[in-house]
Amino acid sequence: MNTESIIQPDPEIKGERGPAMKGADVLVSALEREGVDTIFAYPGGASMELHQALTRSEKIRTILPRQEQGGGFMAHGYARATGRAGVCMATSGPGATNLVTCIADAYMDSIPLIAITGQVYQEFIGKAAFQETDFFGMTLPIVKHSYLVLTAEDLPRIVKEAFHLAESGRPGPVVIDIPKDVQQAVFEPFFPSELPNIEGYKLDKPKATDDELIEVLNLISKSKKPVLYTGGGIISADAHEELKEFAELTGLPVTHTLMGLGVFDPDHPQSCYWYGMHGTVAGNWAVCESDLLLCAGARFDDRITGKVDKYAQEAYVIHFDVDKSEHNKNVHAHFPIRTDIKYALKRMSELIKERGFEKPDLSSWLDTITGWKKDHPFKYEKGEHITSQEAVEALYEISKGEAIITTGVGQHQMWAAQYYRYKEPRTYISSLGLGTMGFGYPAAVGAKVARPDKEVIDIDGDGSFIMNVQELATAKIEKINAKCLLLNNQHLGMVVQWEDRFYESVRGHTILCDPENIGGPDNEEAIYPDYIKMCEGFGVKARRIIKREDLHDGIREMLEADEPFLLEVIVPYTEHVLPMIPQGKSAKEMLID
Repeated sequence: MNTESIIQPDPEIKGERGPAMKGADVLVSALEREGVDTIFAYPGGASMELHQALTRSEKIRTILPRQEQGGGFMAHGYARATGRAGVCMATSGPGATNLVTCIADAYMDSIPLIAITGQVYQEFIGKAAFQETDFFGMTLPIVKHSYLVLTAEDLPRIVKEAFHLAESGRPGPVVIDIPKDVQQAVFEPFFPSELPNIEGYKLDKPKATDDELIEVLNLISKSKKPVLYTGGGIISADAHEELKEFAELTGLPVTHTLMGLGVFDPDHPQSCYWYGMHGTVAGNWAVCESDLLLCAGARFDDRITGKVDKYAQEAYVIHFDVDKSEHNKNVHAHFPIRTDIKYALKRMSELIKERGFEKPDLSSWLDTITGWKKDHPFKYEKGEHITSQEAVEALYEISKGEAIITTGVGQHQMWAAQYYRYKEPRTYISSLGLGTMGFGYPAAVGAKVARPDKEVIDIDGDGSFIMNVQELATAKIEKINAKCLLLNNQHLGMVVQWEDRFYESVRGHTILCDPENIGGPDNEEAIYPDYIKMCEGFGVKARRIIKREDLHDGIREMLEADEPFLLEVIVPYTEHVLPMIPQGKSAKEMLID
């Protein structure tokens, strides 16, 4: 294994020399210099020195999760809510491996994350020592970069590089693995005040040329059915204002991915809202029938495209992306452009104003899309019992759409995207690329730490929520006012939906309660587990809602609470998320009813 960092700094850099201190204190000082104010960290033998150093910091709040994965998702939520790198820390061996899913999650969704781990003494590396794992090697496929710090004097430089790598270009996770002897080494650190020259990594943002952008504008002018398809890259680049101006200048209809929720006002007349497997009919059909598809900051995920050879078959595809490895990876791009998307959108708007622009007549195309929006909205039927859709819709109305929403993974995740309408970026925080159950509540804790001024609510399902239920204790002890709307249907709802649609309703271990005595709105005594009693054990307030007439009052009670609160709504397991593009089908074959 190559344990040396592959990044070599420029030796001629500016900075300042600090007094002699332990490597652990050097790390903390370097974190402070990067503006870190919070770290989510669980201690252990190989990281105790780091925790001792954190006790001496007056600038960094250390939050103790109840499991390392919870801490990693808290850091993820913090990063998504702010745009800055979230920081988590664990000890070696099992502590570090518990972070692997969090790191993979951040990698898939392009989230800046710094994962710091303790490592055994260097003399024991590779010898199967107690709680030793090759965390450097283990995480290489799921990080933007990994460091194993073998020389204590490299710590300040590595921290500075790590934050730049995590936050610049296409964001992503960076691992810093620190052996215990490096933590204990005493030396006079040199803290660089400027970023070193990182070999193999361009510091400047790539920018599209004017010739490329003028050609894009010419193609738009000649198009009849163009669509602007946007994604999480717009949020990462803080480019939602540039997107709005460009869209309005060109008149293009706009749709986006779940990662892009909040980049474009869903009430804007040009909005098709989000598209994909469970997205709007209008968004899916518009892309499917487009003759020009401008993809900006998105990657043509399979949940977006459906069957690739049936995806936007008549469209000329322009793909803007800061990461050229995404070009032609999933869908052939006729015109790939590597660029910072904020620059490209702003510059195209400038070119329109400077040079003039033959705006295409899209009235017929927009009328068609408006017809689809009118004929095929998100919809559900109100029956005898409260449905998940109804609960989310009520939350949206009572909170006035002003909350930050996190989610677990499953049906509730899709309903949270369908019925809570997002008008600002960084207000929908969900595990989308990796689809990690257990993500929602710890992410809400991290987001609330980052944004104490905002109401933060985890919309979760019982199957997902229980995977990291222990983080209720973190919220209670740390006084973090993160709420949870728990939609409890006693089943793994999304898998049940697939069983109903494609497996003749055969239940392949998807029932979470006693299968002989299924709980629910008609059988309250059989509800299992009892989340109200569970919350009592954590000292967290909770309330269960079964009757429709209690729903609005329960939501108000949750929102008015000045402490962690769980509102459990018992819902039927028979509801399906619609629309739905079946796997292997195209958007034109999506199920609407």
